[in-house]
Amino acid sequence: MAVLKLKKTNESQEIEFELDYLTSLTTRQRFQMMLQKSREMALLLKRNGCR
Repeated sequence: MAVLKLKKTNESQEIEFELDYLTSLTTRQRFQMMLQKSREMALLLKRNGCR
């Protein structure tokens, strides 16, 4: 995975970088990443007593 390094904050460059990365993934990879992040969020909510 590539890393974006900027000297100044540039939101449009960050968004473009993120979109380029996401479009380079297959549909299966995007869904796997989405499911993994959902599990992580559910675990964090549970640990913090919000679930």
